[in-house]
Amino acid sequence: MKKNKHLYASLLSAAIILAINGPLNAATEKHPGGEVSGSYEGAPTTIDPGQAKNMITSEGPLMTVEEFEVGKKIYFERCAGCHGVLRKGATGKPLTTDITRPKGTDFLKVFINFGSPAGMPNWGSSGELTEKEVDIMARYLQHEPPVPPEWGLAEMKNTWKVQVPPEKRPTKKMNNYNISNIFSVTLRDSGQIALLDGDTYKIINIVNTGYAVHITRPSASGRYLFVIGRDAKINMIDLWMETPDSVAEIKVGLEARSVETSKFKGYEDKYAIAGSYWPPQYVIMDASTLEPVKIASTRGMTHDTQEYHPEPRVAAIVASHKHPEFIVNIKETGKILLVNYEDIDNLSVTTISASRFLHDGGWDKTHRYFLTAANKSNKVAVIDSKDRELEALVDVKEIPHPGRGANFDHPKYGPVWATSALGNADVTLIGTDPENHKQNAWKAVQILQGQGGGSLFIKTHPKSKNLYVDTPLNPAEPISQSVAVFDIQNLEKGYKVLPIAEWAALGKGPKRVVQPEFNKEGTEVWFSVWSGKEEESALVVVDDKTLKLKKVIKDKRLITPTGKFNVYNTQNDIY
Repeated sequence: MKKNKHLYASLLSAAIILAINGPLNAATEKHPGGEVSGSYEGAPTTIDPGQAKNMITSEGPLMTVEEFEVGKKIYFERCAGCHGVLRKGATGKPLTTDITRPKGTDFLKVFINFGSPAGMPNWGSSGELTEKEVDIMARYLQHEPPVPPEWGLAEMKNTWKVQVPPEKRPTKKMNNYNISNIFSVTLRDSGQIALLDGDTYKIINIVNTGYAVHITRPSASGRYLFVIGRDAKINMIDLWMETPDSVAEIKVGLEARSVETSKFKGYEDKYAIAGSYWPPQYVIMDASTLEPVKIASTRGMTHDTQEYHPEPRVAAIVASHKHPEFIVNIKETGKILLVNYEDIDNLSVTTISASRFLHDGGWDKTHRYFLTAANKSNKVAVIDSKDRELEALVDVKEIPHPGRGANFDHPKYGPVWATSALGNADVTLIGTDPENHKQNAWKAVQILQGQGGGSLFIKTHPKSKNLYVDTPLNPAEPISQSVAVFDIQNLEKGYKVLPIAEWAALGKGPKRVVQPEFNKEGTEVWFSVWSGKEEESALVVVDDKTLKLKKVIKDKRLITPTGKFNVYNTQNDIY
């Protein structure tokens, strides 16, 4: 009987997975390092579930208020980052009530318990959720999603603080640091960043910030750093101070990922912009104080089916070098906005239809073309920032995740921009020179095979002959704890593996190796070795010429280091 019960559960699980995700296909294709194609991890939102109003409806199955609170907490902490706060879907499938109610509680319980080949974790069978919690979630998903509160000008100004007004800040640099070679290192789980001296490897300061800082962006002048946490808190850090520290802060929403400052000639350091996941909007601020100036919603129609979407989240933002504009990715609608800030009171916005689920990206080496991943659509959109139009949509696979990408001169195809992927081992090289290599422009000219899927970042430098590819989300520890290095002049020979975590000589912990970042001179590459909050982590510095270990940076204050941003390279879009 036990055997038959197990067989029934397995068959039912397979049937449900097929019904929700379609036939098994490339999503389960094996690659070196495991079945990671199409996978995504359960991702939390930084929104406090207690802020979202309960929506127990008569159309859904019976639930107590206490059960609904449990479901809401689990969903916000584990599911919303992938499926969206309003369950409209993005990296994960949509889970709106028109889909979930016809499936029913038993169907959903099996789906939640066993996961799916498209990558949803097996929350029940893994032990992450109890049988009771799985049952609560199956019923919770059949009720309307609770909506978090909005966050407008009044809420922003209530959080806005200027610790050091502009007139009281230094009029000249008050320290001896080589500012251009400072690294801003995200300390993910401690809600801080570490400022490190790239010349001495010493910690300059630990700055309290928002939770899980997503990116650091220097101002056009290089004096200020703008960091944004996933909880939508922005800190502005003055690098001229005797000890660089925060001089202003603001919370622009409940969840966010992106911040940038104006770079066009004549507007340097004038404006900052931040985009929110919730509420779905962006805000332009005075770049000297972070005072909010203009808020714009991104709610609207999807570019293809032209259906209204209530939660189009703002992903990557870059500052144009060709016009006084910010280029803003709107994730769920597949639209790219060119936000012109010449007249801040009367914003002029050009909308470009690209592809859904826009995420991250970076410039080609001329800083004219912005290449950005539409990750779940398996495309890279190319925006001509000079002519202000969509130049191309390039097919890639599977779930491109370039970070900012990597630019180099290919010995055969000329200038290329590279992206790695979450879902497979592909490293895709796209031609970027329509003037001198027209036949290769905006085409995937070569696909290299890395160690496996689960890559988040790829990196090189104009002075380097090496291309580095991380794989921190690969399920195989030898792969997640190392990095692949390709010789740009001899790509055909494959990659060399650098055992970064082994070099770090840490104790227990996952020791995921993430985000290569060069120093200003392009002679060193820094890696984060990311373990748990209670476990030892480290930064590892590699000599780019010899590929030998140069330095291991350990300090009890380096808690869960992840992203690293060299001031000079980030300021000048060098990658």
